[in-house]
Amino acid sequence: MTKMSNEQLAYYKENGYIFPDFKLPDDLTHRLQSGIDSAIQRLGDKFKPEDIPNPHFLDFSSEGVSNPFMEVASHPGILDLVEQIIGPDIILWIARVFCKPSITGREVPWHQDGEYWPMRPLETCTVWIALDEVTTKNGCMRFIPGSHDAGLYRHHMSDRKDLVLNLELDDDQFDESKAVNVELAPGAISMHHVKIIHGSHANTSASRRAALVLRYMPASSHYDRSLVNHDRFKSPFNLTEQPLMLMRGSDVSGKNDLVSNHDYWKERYSKV
Repeated sequence: MTKMSNEQLAYYKENGYIFPDFKLPDDLTHRLQSGIDSAIQRLGDKFKPEDIPNPHFLDFSSEGVSNPFMEVASHPGILDLVEQIIGPDIILWIARVFCKPSITGREVPWHQDGEYWPMRPLETCTVWIALDEVTTKNGCMRFIPGSHDAGLYRHHMSDRKDLVLNLELDDDQFDESKAVNVELAPGAISMHHVKIIHGSHANTSASRRAALVLRYMPASSHYDRSLVNHDRFKSPFNLTEQPLMLMRGSDVSGKNDLVSNHDYWKERYSKV
């Protein structure tokens, strides 16, 4: 089992994020990089490269390879780390490719993921996997340490076209000077809490910033599709359509729909 130390787990509990001593094998990282390039080319205008949902449902059979995103989502080392954060009953509720283009990659405003997500209790762990060299120059993610402990903050709607999200935090609710830059080498990962304040600058550099992002929730929580607020959360995909996948253990809540939308995404992506 890939284990974190007691000190690392205490760090996560106190700060809301951790950089585990874990790195994907180089060959798998390279296959993910090729998979991202293929996905961007094949999907065309269906989704912007800055936010491609559910790449683990893409069909790579025409390229003679298996889906590398699904391989990583079910990677024993990744699941071992997640289990130490949220417990042994694990649901993958979404995977996303965040590919911030060079020069034109937009800013992600300060926000909390929990403002958007419909699981109750609101407990999740995000695994953020760098697939390019991620630096301050190309718009790395930034965390406000310890900000997960105070619950959900006030968000307001924004009509700025240069932002990836349409909700952002008011500036007076946190101290931006405490921000930690999440700089990562390809194949390295960070993990963060659903309520931590985070965001990223625009990418004005000549280098792309790509990542695979895996969202896991404990199967003791209920993914309640009725809670999705489409008026408040603007997205190119629909959170009610998410295909939940049980990765370990059992559905402890007894309420999660583990069947719906799998065929929808398989059919949608088999055509590209």
